Amino acid sequence: MKKFLLGAGIIFLASCNNDVNTSAEQPEAQSQQSASKRVCPSDFMRDQILNSDPAARARVESIEKFTQQRLNDIKVGKVLADGTVEIPVVFNVVYNTSGENVSDARLQSQIDVLNRDYGATNADNSNTPSEFVPVKAGDTKIRFKLAKTVRKQSSVTLWNPDENKMKSATTGIAATSPDNYLNIWIVNKMTNGTLGYAYYPGTISASLDGVVIGAPYIGTGSGTSAPFNLGRTATHEVGHYLNLPHLWGSSNTGCQTDYSDDTPLSPGPNYGTPTYPLSRACGGVSRSQIFMNYMDYVDDKIMVMFTTNQRQRMQAVVSASGPRSGLRLY
Repeated sequence: MKKFLLGAGIIFLASCNNDVNTSAEQPEAQSQQSASKRVCPSDFMRDQILNSDPAARARVESIEKFTQQRLNDIKVGKVLADGTVEIPVVFNVVYNTSGENVSDARLQSQIDVLNRDYGATNADNSNTPSEFVPVKAGDTKIRFKLAKTVRKQSSVTLWNPDENKMKSATTGIAATSPDNYLNIWIVNKMTNGTLGYAYYPGTISASLDGVVIGAPYIGTGSGTSAPFNLGRTATHEVGHYLNLPHLWGSSNTGCQTDYSDDTPLSPGPNYGTPTYPLSRACGGVSRSQIFMNYMDYVDDKIMVMFTTNQRQRMQAVVSASGPRSGLRLY
C-alpha cells in the first residue's frame, strides 16, 4: 500500500520531460521535430511553484486531501444522460509558418483520441498485460468536446515553457474562460525538446491554467511526428490537468507515491517501446512496471490504459465539489 505524503511528497508538476530520469542528466536542447524521448516539464514547474508559493502549496494539499476523501465515495454529478462529464475544449493555435498552423482535421482527431482513450474504446486497450487487467480503469466517464478554435500567427520560433508567453494576448492567445474550458495551446516548437506540459489543479492562476502541446504532437495523421504521432501527448498532459502525477511520483527522484494504490512503485520513467515484463526495483523489491499506462514516458503506440484509482482521482477533480467543477458548467 502506498503512503500518501502530503508534505514534500506532493510536489510534482505535470510535465513530460527528458530531464526526469534516474541519472539526472540534463537533456540537450532539441527541436520539436528531432525529439526522440518524451519531454514534459510539468512536474519540475510544479516543484518550482510549490517551493516558492506557500499559498499554492496549501491549495494543492487541500485538493489532495479532498481527492483522497472522495476516492471511496465518487458521486460525479450528471452532465450527460449517463452521468458522463463532458469537458469543453478551446484550442489556441499559435504558429509561425503556415505549415505550423494545425488543421481543423488534426484538432478534431485529437478530440477523438482523447475520447477513445478516456472512454477505454481505443483498440490497443486490449494490449494491457493480464497482470494489469484487474486494475484497468475502463470508461473514466470523462469526455471532451471541441468548443472553439482560436488562431494567431506569431514571430516567435521557440517557446520557453517557464515563461508561458503563448498564453499572453500580446505574444500569443489569452485563455478563454479557463475556469469553464480546458484551454490547450498548440505551439510550433519548445525549448529542451519539450513535447507538452500542463498545470495541476490549484497550482497556477486561472489565466495560465491549461495544457500546452508542440504542434508535431497534436492529433494524428499528416504533420505529426513519430514516435509521438498518435495523440497520446495530449492524453498524458490532460491526465496531469486532471490531477494525475507521473508513475514515479516526483520530478527528481523515483519510488515515490503517485497517489494511486493500483500502480506499482516506479524508480523513474520508461522510454521507447519496452516489452512486458519490464522489472525494475524500488526499495529492494523488483516487479514489472505498468509502463503501458498513459502517465509513463513510453512512445505513443505503447500507451494504452489508465487504472481504476487514476479514474477515481480524475472523477473527484471534475465532481460537483471538485477543483475543476467549473468545467461542468459551460
